[in-house]
Amino acid sequence: MNNYLILSVFLVLFAVFAFLGFWSSRFRKGDMSDIGEWALAGRRLGGYLAWFLVGADLYTAYTFIAIPELVYESGAVYFFAVPYVGLAFGVAMITMPRLWKVSKNKNYVTAVDMVKDRFNSSTLAILIALTGIVAELPYIALQIYGMQAVLTVMIGQLTSYNTTLITELSLIIAFVVLAAFTFTSGLRGATITAVMKDIIIFGSVIVIIILVPIYIGGFGHAFSSISAKPASYTSLAPLLLNAFISLSIMSALALYLYPHAINGVLSTNSTKRLRYSTALLPVYGVGLALLALFGILAYGSPAAMSLISKYGPVTVVPSLIYAEFPSWFIGIAFLGIFIGGLVPASIMAISQANLMTRNVVKVFKPSMDAKTEARLAKWFSVIFKFIALGFIFLISATYSLELQLIGGIIILQTLPAIFLGLYSDKLDKWSVGAGWAAGLIVGVFMVYYSNFVQFKYTTLKTSLFKFASPFGFLYIGLIALLVNLLIALVGSAIALKYRKNNPAKDAVKA
Repeated sequence: MNNYLILSVFLVLFAVFAFLGFWSSRFRKGDMSDIGEWALAGRRLGGYLAWFLVGADLYTAYTFIAIPELVYESGAVYFFAVPYVGLAFGVAMITMPRLWKVSKNKNYVTAVDMVKDRFNSSTLAILIALTGIVAELPYIALQIYGMQAVLTVMIGQLTSYNTTLITELSLIIAFVVLAAFTFTSGLRGATITAVMKDIIIFGSVIVIIILVPIYIGGFGHAFSSISAKPASYTSLAPLLLNAFISLSIMSALALYLYPHAINGVLSTNSTKRLRYSTALLPVYGVGLALLALFGILAYGSPAAMSLISKYGPVTVVPSLIYAEFPSWFIGIAFLGIFIGGLVPASIMAISQANLMTRNVVKVFKPSMDAKTEARLAKWFSVIFKFIALGFIFLISATYSLELQLIGGIIILQTLPAIFLGLYSDKLDKWSVGAGWAAGLIVGVFMVYYSNFVQFKYTTLKTSLFKFASPFGFLYIGLIALLVNLLIALVGSAIALKYRKNNPAKDAVKA
């Protein structure tokens, strides 16, 4: 294996990636001192570019690092990601065209802009904005773990000299480059680099899923290698069925509540193009299903198993690629996975910056002009990237899925304000705020209980149980959301009845 050829191919392609990131500021050139141009690419993306961009939001390190790793370790239960992605596109088809129309008509840059107007409440808007910002941080950190897994294998095979330090320095350099071209190019940079990223990833997945089974003796050989695993590995244990179903459904609802997914949606140039790009997104679902199988294929490759035992299960996909392919292909595939973490991180940081600037800071400085707003958003995007980068020094990569599941519990609590607020003007802002607070409190408490009490006594030591409630082992996000909805809807009904019975007071208040 020529490790220097791997590194050379990787670095050359990374240089191309960086060039595209900076050059893209000239693509459909607009005034980058306007936040709509910088953060939404002027709302001028067509169907195919929107498909690449939103796909980059979804096809992240979570897809090609966390899921294969967890299928490798725990088996069938982590195939929940396959149905969840399919369900998510249905949610998008129902909600996103309406959000796009409202946002276009009112010149909204974030979904929280809509929340502020619909509920006539800056306080509720700030709470929902901060929730989105916090929920994005573990998601960006998850991208970094994916990048770290690639560097761990590539650098570890190249040298044994202080590989941890070299890996961390490499990540910092990559994020400096990312922050620089995101600052100058905004969402255009993420869009153009997403095209490069997806071409490499799709090409790599197709090659791997065809050739690895040939190299190792077929899928049958890989599945026979796990014959000694317990029954809970190859099929769903009864206790996990509720968790599997509820997690799939809640993950589908959560996906298009994340600010980065909404940011990609609002950048399209029409609802027709948006529907078209959404209709094409199930292609990514097929790719995810194939990537999940990589966790099984690794068992059929002794060389991959040796690397995994050396570097850890988080390196399942990089180890499989390194073990079975020539150097030039390894360099290409590694670069695809690496920028597959960078591109989503860029979009996520942009969406966080939008929320912080428009829906938090601007509330306290309403006189802020457009240029100051855009400049502040650019700097916030840099800050959020490096806050997330700090996660790698604090939290082990073994908690990659936990980061995503925690983010899901948090972002689900914005559903009443965003999804229900999109369709109804009958909701009461105080009730929605109380529901949001109750949902977060219940979610945090149950995560604590499941991790430090319930998990100790379960015989199925899968990380999914850390997020399963004691009530039928349902995903904690579902329980928290139900509490949230109960308070928001019942409270709104009571408030509506009160206003009908007291029209004079309501008129004075208005």
